[in-house]
Amino acid sequence: QVQLVESGGGSVQAGGSLRLSCAAFGRTAGRYAMGWCRQAPGKEREFVAAISRSGESTYYAPFVADRFTISRDTAKNTVYLQMNSLKPEDTAVYYCTDDPEGTVYSPASWGYWGQGTQVTVSS
Repeated sequence: QVQLVESGGGSVQAGGSLRLSCAAFGRTAGRYAMGWCRQAPGKEREFVAAISRSGESTYYAPFVADRFTISRDTAKNTVYLQMNSLKPEDTAVYYCTDDPEGTVYSPASWGYWGQGTQVTVSS
């Protein structure tokens, strides 16, 4: 029903910034809340941030601690994740997600996932 295409990952030093983008395509693009989850090597996937369909409500994992900002452009069916003050522990593959059923804080709730984009933070 929807295809998610991420971009913007890369390698930065600790304290740096990156901006991830995710464009949604397909019949249900833009209809639901969207979000970001991540998976570090050897760890389970975890929720990072989410935004409501209208963009008026946002949700963050505690570890974000005001460092990340999620936003969306409803006209372009695109969601963004601005990441500042990056730490080595933020190193992970970041996935764009769409269409949650249940709490947005659980990765299992998200119905659609992008292919992922690698974020590497060096100390």
